Amino acid sequence: MDTANMETRASTSMKKALLGLNCIILAIGNCGGPLIMRLYFIRGGKRIWFSSWLQTVGWPIIFIPLTIAYIHRRTTGGSTTKTQFFSMKPRLFISSTAIGVLIGLDDYLTAYGVAKLPVSTSSLIISTQLAFTAGFAFLLVKQKFTGYSINAIVLLTVGAVILGLHTSSDRPEGESNKEYLLGFFMILVASALYGLILPLVELMYSKAKQAITYTLVLEIQMVMCFFATAFCTLGMLINNDFQAISKEAKVYKLGEGKYYLVLVWNAIVWQCFFLGSIGVIFYSSSLLSGIVLTFLLPVTEVLAVIFYHEKFQAEKGVSLFLSLWGFISYFYGEMKHSTNNKNVKHDSSQTELTPTVVP
Repeated sequence: MDTANMETRASTSMKKALLGLNCIILAIGNCGGPLIMRLYFIRGGKRIWFSSWLQTVGWPIIFIPLTIAYIHRRTTGGSTTKTQFFSMKPRLFISSTAIGVLIGLDDYLTAYGVAKLPVSTSSLIISTQLAFTAGFAFLLVKQKFTGYSINAIVLLTVGAVILGLHTSSDRPEGESNKEYLLGFFMILVASALYGLILPLVELMYSKAKQAITYTLVLEIQMVMCFFATAFCTLGMLINNDFQAISKEAKVYKLGEGKYYLVLVWNAIVWQCFFLGSIGVIFYSSSLLSGIVLTFLLPVTEVLAVIFYHEKFQAEKGVSLFLSLWGFISYFYGEMKHSTNNKNVKHDSSQTELTPTVVP
């Protein structure tokens, strides 16, 4: 019994450590991705399909951990065990393909909005993704809400609304009202779509009809990003973006060499975003993934102030405070829920071990 309890505690600790690692990876992608995309546009980049393509084109990076995992399985599996590089079954492959196409569409909508709107406005609209995630998670995967999680959602949403109260003064100069409204609409649809994608991934895990390991999660991520890239590649071909890359590099304000450096880091950092996102869903839930994404939005605002010298108004400070409060509220609720479960299990085990006294 003691050995089993120790193994359970070790497994739980490892799960928490991996969840924390994926949250860090998600933070790097979520904060760095929009900043690098913004850098591409404000320094002379104009290609929206190309920018959306860069968000998932880094999918071959996933071959590195997959190869390491494959070598480890071959080494530890024994000579009698047939080891396959890919373990994904057709049912899961089809689901990953469909979600990948949705991600490609979401990438384009996000890139369009970031190209047309200031950071504060786009951050406000993107933050509504949390509400969409919560609603779709409730409908698709029967996500249970607690008072703490509801409180976190409300605080994060209010913080995001406050963040965008000053957006009228941030409208880019020389941009028509039609372009501004279209960018607003595009990024709102992108937020709703990604709010649907996160619970869809969680639903796919639950309906997979095969054991979901982290290696399989990496395979799913690679397939989704491949088809998202294929979708954006089609858009680039129609828009003649491939022919325009070399011309755009020559007139880029930071120089031709730094232009390609921006592109490479764009692909790498966005891959961190997707890997961290599905990792958080795997080790926890799509709702937590949505809450982490919303919590990081004011952090992105602060980084934008540091690197791009944007104004940090009072609304951004209040939003950052509310986001931290909401984030702490969620994790306090999770810790309390975990402690209550441990107490219930301990009491039940004590009841089983207590001998019945017969008078």
